[in-house]
Amino acid sequence: MITKLTLTIEEETIKRAKKFAKESGKSLSALVETYFKLLTKTKGVEENDKLTEKVNSLYGSVTVPDNFDYKAELEKAINEKHNV
Repeated sequence: MITKLTLTIEEETIKRAKKFAKESGKSLSALVETYFKLLTKTKGVEENDKLTEKVNSLYGSVTVPDNFDYKAELEKAINEKHNV
């Protein structure tokens, strides 16, 4: 359910926030809602909630073996990148 909220904020802060929202392609309400969600998030929330919508849409599309060693693969890729 969407509910209207009235806030009292310094005028200059509102101007900067509106400019930021416009540049981000979001509404000021969406920014405030996101901020409140981050403030009130409790521990134990699934990691997927922290991902962007685009990344979330890719979640589960790649499968790796159970014994996949992420750190070893990352180290290998970094070494190859830097010719080590």
